[in-house]
Amino acid sequence: MHATRRFPLTFARRVCRAPRRRLVAVLLLALAAIADGTPSLAVQPDEVLSDPRLEARARHISAGLRCLVCQNQSIDDSNAPLARDLRLLVRERLKAGDSDEAVVHYVVQRYGDFVLLRPPLNAGTVLLWLAPLLLLAGATVFAVRQFRTVGRTAAPDTAIEAPLSDEEKRRLDDILNRDGRSSS
Repeated sequence: MHATRRFPLTFARRVCRAPRRRLVAVLLLALAAIADGTPSLAVQPDEVLSDPRLEARARHISAGLRCLVCQNQSIDDSNAPLARDLRLLVRERLKAGDSDEAVVHYVVQRYGDFVLLRPPLNAGTVLLWLAPLLLLAGATVFAVRQFRTVGRTAAPDTAIEAPLSDEEKRRLDDILNRDGRSSS
């Protein structure tokens, strides 16, 4: 009887574990797909040039151009309509025979240095390049001042205390005597 009881429990456990294993397998596959290290490119099949060399040049140029809508992605990675327009513009200019530099120059002339993911260091962008250093220097100065202030106020035990004057002693005695009378 004991052996027959054990068989149904084992069978039930196996049956219950099978959906869990499937669920775990599906979740692991989904995680692998999400965590895949390859970037997801937003380039649509109708945008791809038939010449592989021109397409490679277009991808190289697009990787260095910022999506003006997303601002943290290249136009190759962005699904925004403006990014699509810029990708098509790059490909049109390449088909027209422009060099890579000419295409980038054309886009910068239309949209400014901000369209470049790595803007050049010039008078117009010097603040962009120096801002992180200025913020770091300002934060360092602020932290040093704060630590010095805390260091001065945090150690009252080391400060020399002046003795009480006669007036202060008399007032202290009055306060202590008053409290003594009210509590008795």
